[in-house]
Amino acid sequence: MLTVNRKDKSPIWQQLLNQAIEHITSGQWAPGELLIPSRELAHLVGVSRSTIQIVYEELLSRGYTVTSRRGGTRVSNWNRVTESTAATLAQGPVPPALPLLNSAVDQLHDWFGGIQQQEVEIDFTPHEPYLDGPFQKNWRQSLIHASTAMSLSDWAYGNPYGLLALRQQIQRYLLLERGIPIGTNQILLTSGAQHSLDLIAQSLLAEGDTVSVEDPGFPAAWMAMKYRRMHVVPVPVDEQGLVVNQIHPESKLVFVTPSHQCAVGSVMSEPRRQQLLHKAVQEQLWIIEDDYDSEFRYRGEPLPTLFSQAANNTLYLMSFSKMIAPGIRLSAIVGSAEAIAQLARVQELTYRHLPVMDQLTLTHFIKNGHFMRHMRRVRNVYRRRHEAITKAITASGLGERFTLSGAETGLHVLLEAEASYNEEAVTRLALQQGIRIYPLGPYCLESRRKGWVLGFAKVDEASIAQGIHRLAGLIL
Repeated sequence: MLTVNRKDKSPIWQQLLNQAIEHITSGQWAPGELLIPSRELAHLVGVSRSTIQIVYEELLSRGYTVTSRRGGTRVSNWNRVTESTAATLAQGPVPPALPLLNSAVDQLHDWFGGIQQQEVEIDFTPHEPYLDGPFQKNWRQSLIHASTAMSLSDWAYGNPYGLLALRQQIQRYLLLERGIPIGTNQILLTSGAQHSLDLIAQSLLAEGDTVSVEDPGFPAAWMAMKYRRMHVVPVPVDEQGLVVNQIHPESKLVFVTPSHQCAVGSVMSEPRRQQLLHKAVQEQLWIIEDDYDSEFRYRGEPLPTLFSQAANNTLYLMSFSKMIAPGIRLSAIVGSAEAIAQLARVQELTYRHLPVMDQLTLTHFIKNGHFMRHMRRVRNVYRRRHEAITKAITASGLGERFTLSGAETGLHVLLEAEASYNEEAVTRLALQQGIRIYPLGPYCLESRRKGWVLGFAKVDEASIAQGIHRLAGLIL
């Protein structure tokens, strides 16, 4: 039975949700078990029915339960990481030995001591976040402060892990906002997702290794891996995220965007997450978890990370490109101390370290509260724009002709068409009318899915409504 602790400061729905998840994951509520109707449970617990409905909706959205019109709500059938693999989880995969790299770094120590696009009226870009005057003012303030406070020693060669003060700020942020307790030696600063993936390919894989990527998915992921001569294998994505049972059996690494799938926008369900973690532990795979825009969730709190459940199997990528601005070119890889140490040695040999001024500026920006104020401000903006685009798609009739997905988290939605649809023709037609939309095709390796990835971060509410209305007029 669920209970409420009135002295607990956390919301009642959160208390009940945590208890329900514990009952399911511990097996107390068995797979297939029918949940008590919300009205009856509300009476038993002594809370409003709407509170229970929030709990049930959250369980359903995370994949803990399934529902049907006649069958009610039941516990999902899923396999979690069992106790038998707990000892293996603590060890994780061992980074490969790289004697040539170690020799090169030792010798290094001894020796050293855009393409313009056609202008349009309305651009539904999924690649860029919202920026405003307060951000620019505060960033300039941090830049001036960082420049003024610099000493001569700051201009020397830096730590390949990245500036310690910045890693400490990231460490604090991940603990408070994402519930991830780590040490600063588990954080490596990079200059973006491609840089992170390139370092991972150089450090933890060998030429010709098989890697599995989402399809549709993040093009930079498979481009970086192919460039490093990896055998890249696409894995389909459905409404529950990556189809884990179709991961190539010889894969050494799996790239996944579980909190908000890069192209389709689906959220990886809890059963799929547990299935992936179980596979990673049993087969000693690396999981690359790209958490690029999970901070922007429009119902409930950000979902738990895969890294928090399998830290030694997972390399967690975070980037300030979506949280702040792409021009900052700062991001981080979070992983086990052993894996991060190996990445840092490759960084030292190939990149040495990141520009110190950018790191000092971002450190000041976070430390003085500008970052969290910026995040609160843009979350409100994105919530309004997310509501505007979903309402506009429904009102325009596009929602009846095409399938809308990815409308819970992140900065884009997917408007999906039939596989035979000519998405390129519509994309060109819209561009001629001053509207830029982004076809799904470039996100696909082998998938034949069609549609458009529509970002809303940089488009105000009025322009969203106008752009969707004009788009509907072109294709309906």
